[in-house]
Amino acid sequence: MAPKKQRRTTWQDPAQTPVLLPHVVITVAENGALDVTVDGAPFPPPQQDSAWTRGTFGELMDAVTSDRTITVRIEVRESDGTVFTDLIRARKPTPAERAETKPPEPRGKHTTTKHTAELMEVTGEGFIPGEDIAVAVVVAHTDATGTGHARALIDTGQLAPVLAGGTEEVLLLGRVSGTLHIRRLS
Repeated sequence: MAPKKQRRTTWQDPAQTPVLLPHVVITVAENGALDVTVDGAPFPPPQQDSAWTRGTFGELMDAVTSDRTITVRIEVRESDGTVFTDLIRARKPTPAERAETKPPEPRGKHTTTKHTAELMEVTGEGFIPGEDIAVAVVVAHTDATGTGHARALIDTGQLAPVLAGGTEEVLLLGRVSGTLHIRRLS
């Protein structure tokens, strides 16, 4: 039996894949002082007369991650010889930070114009009683390649007309049976 080939969504030579995570090495002295390097370069505390300590570990993590906006790989080397390695992930932006970068767009019940719901029934047969049926709105079409793979790029700008009722097709897909129905809404 041939070994299974590794699949990738986009092709890139592994030799060209850059390693972007900063490597933070924290060496703990017996007195609790921390010696910190980032990618091999010393990372001193913000004030010259102070030192990183176990008590300032949180401030240190905020400093090396730029207030948790970048992910870093940390390695803590204790004075007894134990080593702890972890990834400190960047946090997701808060709603206030997202609002600073992009003004909110009115949606759904938050809009000032009244929108009355228009219900449209979509039906299909051949499903297993009680199975979960996925309902999908078609926003775009694509073609399969000569090897049978398909790729779709979705412009999020296409979603606004769909949400406003501008779609023409709906899919009903049985999660267990695999039954598929495509219905036009016209």
